[in-house]
Amino acid sequence: MAGINSIAVFCASRPGARPAYLAAAQALGEGLAAAGIRLVYGGGRIGLMGALADAALAGGGTVTGVIPAFLVAWEVAHPGVRDMVVTDSMHSRKQIMAERADAFVMLPGGLGTLDEIVEIITWRMLRLHDKPILLCDVEGSTLPLRSAIDTAIAEGLATDAARAAFEVVEGVPALLARLQSLPGGAAADLSRS
Repeated sequence: MAGINSIAVFCASRPGARPAYLAAAQALGEGLAAAGIRLVYGGGRIGLMGALADAALAGGGTVTGVIPAFLVAWEVAHPGVRDMVVTDSMHSRKQIMAERADAFVMLPGGLGTLDEIVEIITWRMLRLHDKPILLCDVEGSTLPLRSAIDTAIAEGLATDAARAAFEVVEGVPALLARLQSLPGGAAADLSRS
């Protein structure tokens, strides 16, 4: 995939209420493995994170988990991921994931996922990176985040550049196709930020 060798994926540590969420995580893991793209993720064995890693590993993919020590102590680290980076905090987890990724993907998730993707979007707007950010919409899962960002823009609290910092793609097949077309780190026009 044109310059994209590793993808950081942010997603839930729970399975979610819709079967489509789990199916999307599995399909993305399979797709990344088939494409030879390293998965960089939060290191968990449960929820969408676990399903994503399981599918990537089952497909012969390369997986890097990044997990804080306190979550390892809670026994949520994926035992099948050999490349497991244990960090001292949630902050260092996000930094390491960002450093090891050529692009970022958000699947359905809760507060942790929202925290991760909003920070990555913010870092891009601050020009701390120029890596692509893709939100994978699964049955409308991205609508609340998009609405919050659009409201901030409409209220004059953010510029249009906030919306230009990421792309929304409908479902995993479209996401994989978009990843294939990326030139690897191409920046959007953020000059209006």
